[in-house]
Amino acid sequence: MLTQTIFMKIQFNRLHRNIGFILLGLLPVALFAQQPKISNFRPYDKTGINQFETSKADTVPFEGLKVRWGAGFTQQFQNLKHENPGALNNTGTGVNRLYPLANGFMTSQANLYMDVQLADGVKLNVTSYLSSRHHNETWVKGGYIQFDKVPFKGQFWSDIMKIATVKIGHFEVNYGDQHFRRSDGGQTLYNPFMDNYIMDEFATEIGGEIYFQKNGWMGMIGMTNGMIKGNIDSALATTADVNVSRNPSIYFKGAYDKKIDENVRIRLSASYYSNSSNAGSGLTLFGGDRTGSNYQNVIEKGAPGALPASTGVAFSGRFNPGFSKKMNATMLNAFVKLYGFEFFGTYEGAKGRTKNEIDDRKASQVAVEGVYRFGKTENLFIGARYNNVTARLAGFANDVRVRRTSFAAGWFMTKNVLLKAELVNQKYLDFPATDYRSTGKFNGYVIEAVVGF
Repeated sequence: MLTQTIFMKIQFNRLHRNIGFILLGLLPVALFAQQPKISNFRPYDKTGINQFETSKADTVPFEGLKVRWGAGFTQQFQNLKHENPGALNNTGTGVNRLYPLANGFMTSQANLYMDVQLADGVKLNVTSYLSSRHHNETWVKGGYIQFDKVPFKGQFWSDIMKIATVKIGHFEVNYGDQHFRRSDGGQTLYNPFMDNYIMDEFATEIGGEIYFQKNGWMGMIGMTNGMIKGNIDSALATTADVNVSRNPSIYFKGAYDKKIDENVRIRLSASYYSNSSNAGSGLTLFGGDRTGSNYQNVIEKGAPGALPASTGVAFSGRFNPGFSKKMNATMLNAFVKLYGFEFFGTYEGAKGRTKNEIDDRKASQVAVEGVYRFGKTENLFIGARYNNVTARLAGFANDVRVRRTSFAAGWFMTKNVLLKAELVNQKYLDFPATDYRSTGKFNGYVIEAVVGF
């Protein structure tokens, strides 16, 4: 009898434990299935495509504190080949030998989003990189609080917050419009193509932004620390530059976004970013991505059986001009949506230097892309992009160029599930023969499966 009683208790405990595991497993499903609505929110699914700054439209009534969880998942298959026939010492154990490539799946990437409605017109966002190419462990991208209303009484505050938005925290810098269309770790659903621009203008910095929006016009002024993280360390002077001051980054943006009718939309924007002296860990506007590129190990140095030796291995296929001490950058963007056809164009000019240089160097970038979305709900698309960068690198006597042409196609099986593929061809021009990128080239195809919600 005692043995039977003990056996029944064990079985009951096991049943209780299994029911607990089942309920625990169903908890995330329940959380994601019952998603609350957040005000002034950009969706992480197909409906968030071609959204830029969040709208001032007050369409979500406040009903108390709400928490919304979202995520972005991306799995890739890569089949790319590369070569650098004009580079010296590019065979055998030569220092400019490229890393041997084979086709295969890349490590899956994942983002986790937490959006919280704290008060009427007040929201909080925290984004985490659960897995990415650059960091396969979990990292927090950043977090910020956004005010579209303020808890102050008075007609003055009510009137000004009808057109104003305030963002404070550690957030994605709103320089240019391209960062609204780029891939960001596991969230690649907004981007019709595989990777971002060759010269990728993206950084998360600590500071604040103030927006004013009315009748399609938008103006913004922002100030940040200019770095991807906080830094209170003292800086050391160099022979080339004795200035050790750490100045903030100041940037501006203006845009006009007008929907002419149901089938025609036009957006024009201009952005300017400036930092006169950063003697900390360095400016990161062109190197602030903590997830890495979506082309793996292309045009990277590596001995047989070894990992790529290049310090930029996480950002294969991209180009960083290296303006870490001071920088001035301007970007002009044009977006046109005409029925199912989209045009997006970019011109960018930048100049700056490192703390070990005396003279400024220049870099420029041009990108043009066309995307045609078709199907009953525009669930299918095809697209083409041309991207060219011309720049002078530190220690180089002449300008170098990097040029990419890519063709893409995609299918939204649902608004949350996307399958897309890209053919890409990228060339490295005018690099000296002693550089491993001399006459470099990679081409082939990449396939992505994406989930966003």
